Amino acid sequence: MESRITIGQLAKATDTKAVTIRYYESAGLLSPVTRTEGGYRLYTDRERDRLIFIKRARHLGLSLEDVKSLLGLADDENAPCRKVDSIIHEQLERVRSRLKDLRQLERELDRLEQCCQADTVADCKIIESLSR
Repeated sequence: MESRITIGQLAKATDTKAVTIRYYESAGLLSPVTRTEGGYRLYTDRERDRLIFIKRARHLGLSLEDVKSLLGLADDENAPCRKVDSIIHEQLERVRSRLKDLRQLERELDRLEQCCQADTVADCKIIESLSR
């Protein structure tokens, strides 16, 4: 017989807040689970493993929609892997674009930091630059 755990136990086992687990259920990422007569949710190893999958995918910055797609693909062993590759490729492109933007931001902040050696705000080139 498969073990069943409460939402509190699942939260502790996966280092996830119970409210997040309930949110993932309502978003369709976790299947509805069985409940006790008292209405308490009971989770199995399957839900624990899916929650770990979700957390890892979210850590990679994947959207909930992408995670839902990946879960659907993971549930279909005959699905083409190119769909998984495509989701990961698109996320990699988004990360590269953000890195490019961050490097530009870094250069601009560095330029601002270097341009001002004033003693008072009245003479501050940074304030002047931001004000124009």
